[in-house]
Amino acid sequence: MGVARVAAKWVYDFAEGSKEMRELLGGKGANVAEMTRILGAGRVPAGFTITTEACVSYMENGQTTPEGMAEEVDEALARLEQTAGRTLGHPDDPLLVSVRSGARESMPGMLDTVLNLGLNDRSVRGLADKTGNERFAWDSYRRFVQMFGNVVRNIPGERFEQAIADAKKQHGVTLDTELDVDALEQLTARFREIFEHETGEQFPQEPRDQLEQAIRAVFDSWTGDRAVAYRRINRIPDDWGTAVNVQQMVFGNKGDTSGSGVAFSRDEVSGAPEPSGDFLVNAQGEDVVSGVRNTQDIADLRDVMPEAHATLMEILRALEAHYKDMQDTEFTIEEGRLYMLQTRNAKRPAQAAVRFACDVVDEGLLTKAEAIATIDCEKLDALLHPTFDPAVDYAVLAKGVAASPGAAKGEIVFSAPDAVQAAAAGRDVILVRPFTEAEDVAGFHAARGILTAEGGKASHAALVARGMGRPAVTGASALEIDLATKELRVGETLLCEGDVISIDGTTGQITIDDVPLVEPQMDEHFERVLEWSDELRSLGVRANADTPEDAIKARSFGATGIGLCRTEHMFMAADRQPKMREMILADTIDERRAALDELLPLQQQDFEDILEAMDGLPVTIRLLDPPLHEFLPPDEDDPRAHALREVNPMLGTRGCRLAILHPEIYEMQVRAIMRAQCAVSARLGHPPRLEVMVPLIDYERELEIIEALILRVAAEEGVAREHYLVGTMIELPRACFLADTIATHADFFSFGTNDLTQTALGFSRDDIEGKILSPYIENKVFDRSPFETLDAPGVGQLVRMGAWLGRKTKLELELGICGEHGGDPDSIDFFHNSGLDYVSCSPFRVPVARVAAAQAAIRAGDDGGW
Repeated sequence: MGVARVAAKWVYDFAEGSKEMRELLGGKGANVAEMTRILGAGRVPAGFTITTEACVSYMENGQTTPEGMAEEVDEALARLEQTAGRTLGHPDDPLLVSVRSGARESMPGMLDTVLNLGLNDRSVRGLADKTGNERFAWDSYRRFVQMFGNVVRNIPGERFEQAIADAKKQHGVTLDTELDVDALEQLTARFREIFEHETGEQFPQEPRDQLEQAIRAVFDSWTGDRAVAYRRINRIPDDWGTAVNVQQMVFGNKGDTSGSGVAFSRDEVSGAPEPSGDFLVNAQGEDVVSGVRNTQDIADLRDVMPEAHATLMEILRALEAHYKDMQDTEFTIEEGRLYMLQTRNAKRPAQAAVRFACDVVDEGLLTKAEAIATIDCEKLDALLHPTFDPAVDYAVLAKGVAASPGAAKGEIVFSAPDAVQAAAAGRDVILVRPFTEAEDVAGFHAARGILTAEGGKASHAALVARGMGRPAVTGASALEIDLATKELRVGETLLCEGDVISIDGTTGQITIDDVPLVEPQMDEHFERVLEWSDELRSLGVRANADTPEDAIKARSFGATGIGLCRTEHMFMAADRQPKMREMILADTIDERRAALDELLPLQQQDFEDILEAMDGLPVTIRLLDPPLHEFLPPDEDDPRAHALREVNPMLGTRGCRLAILHPEIYEMQVRAIMRAQCAVSARLGHPPRLEVMVPLIDYERELEIIEALILRVAAEEGVAREHYLVGTMIELPRACFLADTIATHADFFSFGTNDLTQTALGFSRDDIEGKILSPYIENKVFDRSPFETLDAPGVGQLVRMGAWLGRKTKLELELGICGEHGGDPDSIDFFHNSGLDYVSCSPFRVPVARVAAAQAAIRAGDDGGW
């Protein structure tokens, strides 16, 4: 019995939908409907979509299909049968369908698909008689039994793959395409035996029963482990659900005039304007994307099936112009006629994204703002990843398909769980597999790179690696991988688990030499995108930098200043630790001042180097923040050290509290800063743009006391008040509530969202990852770590309150943020809309933040008409 109906309509024919209905029909359903409109029904096989709302209802009501859905499916199937002129599973001339998932955001390989549905012991013979191709019929039936058993009834895929291997060995052939009719009929019977042994049931013969089970299996795949893991990594909400697409089958396995493939409107690795992709003759689409067979390049289709190739190229151009984005399509050629099965905006690595953005602006297809909006700025990190040092010679062990750019090296692991375990232990690993499956997604996230022996640029390994920004080499056919013994052999070379291997996903090369990795240089396309982003954004992007080297790197990446220079890191150097220990353990204030006097010139030199490196740009120097005991070794046995230790040091004697108890510490630091200001000003001929930041302010009086100290020391060192700013880090909830009073003593606020998140939510940043995060995500308390992306409803409102109250007192108050959230695109969008002046992040996140800030301006309608 169905549950109460909550939607006006559960099922839509392809002809009824459009790309604007993505949330209801899912990405695949909406795009197939759109293709039907622009290419015509004759080019897109007919079908219908069961909505995402039906899936949500199914999940919310104990895996019970919603009331009325079955009737709507029957009605839609009847219309499809009328269009096709055939009946599902008819014994003489069967209509066959595919049943595919389709979430609103693409989740390649994570959800389930069933092909050739409608075949049974009678209709397979009818299909053979009708087509005059007995081999094709039995090949389709064995595929259906295999996919139905694996996808719908969860029979391990290895059972079927082993049966195929046994059949090829028995008949003395290498490829499954070489199995004849008798062999395929025997193989199908063997598959049915496996099905019956694993399930205790006969393989279903009623087509409508097959369809109902397949629809349920696609709904259920939304909550499968691999889909859940993928959604967590890619920040896709659990409550979206997936649509189900039922589409008339066209067949790429009808012989040498048929085939299937994946085609991109541009090169999906480099972004170059030439279409790319893979195809196989006499194959179904699953053969192409599974990685089980090595594919042919799409350019070779011109020689094999020239008419189909020409039509495909024309369609790719039309789809890209229509969607105004690079397209990722699936197609089938049945006896020479091309059919388009799917299109979607292509997931692509960073180098392809920036190349595409530049080219389409030059071609007049998009404006600068529109082009920047097509970039997934999270992936831009890949452009900053290392590559093999070109000056170093190395022996190439093997070569495969350059599937996802970037270079990586690490210890070999042969399974995703091993990769996850090794990464948790802090080891760099390369995940090596014959071919990857959806269950391996957690291993992709953990590994530094991916290496497979089979598959092409459209294989599962390639698609997921590019989506995650991981270097990958696929289709390295020289690799002999034995998962049982955990060994990899290439010719006479034997490698075992734990041996180090290096891969280059840009060239496809593999080596066991320890090749140095070098930092990349931003190419001309990335530089143009960053220039356009700077034109579009209003939010400044500074960097967190504690050394001159970091400052130089940040400036080279386009940082507009230093938003956080943590002075405590300067005391960690080996030559300073004894002096720091001496200062901390001093018995009298005179002894402490003497130790501080030794530290002062070292601090001054640090500040001079950083101020000089950032000439012309603001530098925000935070005074000492951690409690003193953190600078002592954990086994320090001095009684004074024991006295310094606190039960909860994060909320203890640190920041401004330390300065109020021991003002001589901040006095030394401020004196070093002001002397550095004078020295650099003398060398440059103008004063640096100095900002002095006081941490952990809770009360107006705290800042008033320390501001007086700063002003006094600056005056003693001859630094005019107009040559520096004094501000505070807002990192406690009370400071947000009382920001209007605190602002009377501040030239700027910098929101320290790391500690503000800790103190607002009561979470320890050090403990949440290992103990709390996973259970909280599983129980849907939140969908990602609040230390990764700002908790906008809670912590975000504190930021907005602090900003509003601060500017209520002082309109010209400078507002920034210097926590880890400063490099997170979603958080940057929030900060833009909250009226902040800048974000500050690690140097390597600066380019990402520049593009994210531009995208935030575009979404807010602040693109200035670009």
